[in-house]
Amino acid sequence: MKRRVAIFSVVPSPYQRDLFAALAVRPEIALSVFYLEAASPDSPWPEKPLANYEHVLRGFWFSICRARVHVNWGLPSLAEYDLVIMNTLMSFTAQRLMRGALRQIPWIFLGEKLARRGRWHARLTTPLHRASGIAAIGSWAQRDYAERFSAPLSFCLPYYCDLTPFLAQPRHPRSNEIVFLFCGQMIARKGVDLLLDAFARLEKGRLLLVGREADLPALLAPMSPSVRDRITYAGFLPPEDLPTFFAQADVFVLPSRYDGWGVVVNQAIGAGLPIVCSDQVGAGHDLVDDRNGAKFRAADVESLYAAMRRFLDSPEIIEAAGEVSRAKAAHLSPAVGASKWVDAVERVLAA
Repeated sequence: MKRRVAIFSVVPSPYQRDLFAALAVRPEIALSVFYLEAASPDSPWPEKPLANYEHVLRGFWFSICRARVHVNWGLPSLAEYDLVIMNTLMSFTAQRLMRGALRQIPWIFLGEKLARRGRWHARLTTPLHRASGIAAIGSWAQRDYAERFSAPLSFCLPYYCDLTPFLAQPRHPRSNEIVFLFCGQMIARKGVDLLLDAFARLEKGRLLLVGREADLPALLAPMSPSVRDRITYAGFLPPEDLPTFFAQADVFVLPSRYDGWGVVVNQAIGAGLPIVCSDQVGAGHDLVDDRNGAKFRAADVESLYAAMRRFLDSPEIIEAAGEVSRAKAAHLSPAVGASKWVDAVERVLAA
């Protein structure tokens, strides 16, 4: 018997849509996905046609403390579904559903590790105490949710996106210069200032930056011309162009002060790169160990510098670490994720 499942998410993210597509073809699931908005102003992904199971709800959003708060109407009747998955918390739409219609229907909350604590955040998360299950995006998030909420079922379900283009992209021949790659917004939360500081202390190597420019000009301004000459900024790229740039790198670095997951780590895994990331990157807790990279203390430039310096001093370890990363990619496909989601749905409905 097909399980009728509805998913509410914020925006058609290309990385989530990979999983949704794999879940939609599972014979056990009749899937509907509802987005609160068609496109996000701070994530300018190229718009692609929606699948027949995807729908954008009518509505609008406004900003509160730099967060987008959504108001939607014309919501579907949840009585038509066996189970609902909520992948949104900070919206009137989500709060209305979680505090109303979902009291009568089994539902799972899906989310990254929650960054905030406090009175207002406690009010927003109150409905999670009544969820049928919580699907945490990674083990770091799962531990945190388990401490905060008493949901009867807990699942560790990280992001599963299509890494085929990264696996298929031929690697550029290695040169004598080690190329470090960062991909993301050039902002303080992503630790770009820390990365530039650590890189400036390295007397050799190159740094390739990919992503939205944001604060980059101000961050580069105080750097010496000799250091800037070793840095290449490629700009913001659509997802289909990323494999080419990942293939030009030797080591991937994600120095975030905080990142609930970090899908770019999945992509670096698929590209067969060693990974250096902070201990505040969710994906690092599941995908990075001393065989394929290193985790350093978040916001600690000395710790980041030491991790990067290791690959400069011992370039022979890069290939072996990259092979370990590539082997991990087999466990991160959308098909694997869809299978785990089917199991989670069945467990909740059997409870």
